[in-house]
Amino acid sequence: MAETGAPPRPAPAASPASASEPSLPATLRRNAPLVPTDTAASRALAAVIAILTFLAALCAGAAEIVATSAGQWQGAVAQEVTVQVRPGPGRDIDADVTRAQEIAKAEPGIAETRIFSKGESERLLEPWLGSGLDLSDLPVPRLITVKLASSPAPDLKALREKLTEALPGVASLDDHALWLQRLSTMANTFVGIGIGIVALVLAATGLAVVFATRGAMAGNKEVVEVLHFVGANDDYIARAFQSRFFRLGLRGGAVGAGAALLVFALAGVLARISRSGPAGDEIEALFGSFQVGWRGYFLIVLIGVIASVVTAVVSRITVRRFLSW
Repeated sequence: MAETGAPPRPAPAASPASASEPSLPATLRRNAPLVPTDTAASRALAAVIAILTFLAALCAGAAEIVATSAGQWQGAVAQEVTVQVRPGPGRDIDADVTRAQEIAKAEPGIAETRIFSKGESERLLEPWLGSGLDLSDLPVPRLITVKLASSPAPDLKALREKLTEALPGVASLDDHALWLQRLSTMANTFVGIGIGIVALVLAATGLAVVFATRGAMAGNKEVVEVLHFVGANDDYIARAFQSRFFRLGLRGGAVGAGAALLVFALAGVLARISRSGPAGDEIEALFGSFQVGWRGYFLIVLIGVIASVVTAVVSRITVRRFLSW
């Protein structure tokens, strides 16, 4: 009797490889960057770099405005000198003023002279003494403004000696040298403070990059060990971190510098709009036209580039020190 065979059993279905093999981490997959830039930490670092670049650019632009305005003030003041004629007992003040003006006009290199009236001289004292006072009994000096010609150059020393000889103890010449020196010192001090603030901001950017780089190295420690195992040297790893952080710094520097350029452009437009009123005249007298000029715009862009370079260099140095430990 023939033995009946059991129906054949179906072969077990082969399970897919994805079900049995664990998936690789995102940092070890093909085409994945060694240092991801789309993480929350990377975005935060780019925002910090943008804010610090913006502050540094504002300081640089403000220093440029002060330096330009101070140069304009110095140029305008240096083109004028003042002759002061003091009243004396038994002297005719009007005759002395006329004599002093004639001496100034006769000097080579003098373009124009103007005598301040007694009322104009008294009004110059109102900011200190107030208005409405009767100054007729006070020996208020009379002033003569003397505009200097660019060519030939006037000899102020000779003019001072002639005034002293013709009107001894009465006339004196003020070339505003002390005021110009103080103005130059003030402008240089402000510019120096601006440079110091920019340096501190860039140093703060470097410190932020140091902490971010160390955090990225700690988070990718296994990846670095695998790269060392397959033969990658420290220079290759440092270049990878440097490239990624340079892109972060470039993005943050571009955003910060662009925001600063926009602020100064809007400030210049608003200053031109308000120039027609009294407030605009006061702003223009204090800050000039409130234009940073091409040199100021170049400095702002340069600060954005420097922030990017600082980010790349500091990240590379930090990675090399981290790998050497």
